[in-house]
Amino acid sequence: MNKFFTFIALFVLLGLQSCLPDKNENKHTKLTIKFKDTLIIDSHYTFNEAIAGSNAPKYVLNQLQLMNVKYYSLDGKIHQGQVLTNKMIAHDLFLLFEFILYTHFPIAHAIPIVKYNDNDDLSMQANNTYSFCYRNASYSKHANGMAIDINPFFNPVRWKTGYENRTDKPIGAVNNPKIAGTFYLLHPVVLKFKEFGFRWGHNFTRNYDDHHFEK
Repeated sequence: MNKFFTFIALFVLLGLQSCLPDKNENKHTKLTIKFKDTLIIDSHYTFNEAIAGSNAPKYVLNQLQLMNVKYYSLDGKIHQGQVLTNKMIAHDLFLLFEFILYTHFPIAHAIPIVKYNDNDDLSMQANNTYSFCYRNASYSKHANGMAIDINPFFNPVRWKTGYENRTDKPIGAVNNPKIAGTFYLLHPVVLKFKEFGFRWGHNFTRNYDDHHFEK
């Protein structure tokens, strides 16, 4: 008889527990809602909007993919931007942006260059991160989306010895490794890009193109 009452008591107790809310589940739900509430959208183009006005041939446009990326911006908050890039490196960039988010490396914003009328100078001046831009197709990896520029105003193009007559870009930008969002030798993000097989523009022959990574 005692065993019977013990079994009944245990059955009732388990039933009551099953009716109680799952603390972990509630916590996860609250975090998800909070994340959605605080997410700041920097870019929300459709694919057709992102390629609008581009002079790229159709076979190049067919290689492209528009992807959403999340990052901490200069305000310390999480933003969502977009990167229009080549399908061949899209997955790599997705994983790299996850690493960038995890390490809290700040990105000013990431918006397809259509916002700047496909003008690289305007995009750099705005400190914009982008991949595809159909320009200098004979040598630029951006022309087929196989390169990405990150925080160009913090990581300006600086010409090396013998090319001093050329202008550093963007205008007014200064390389200062003490500023968050600036790359330097052995920077964790630089090393991660190299791990994924990207070439860093700092190692170019004629200039230090520190914001540039390409495959």
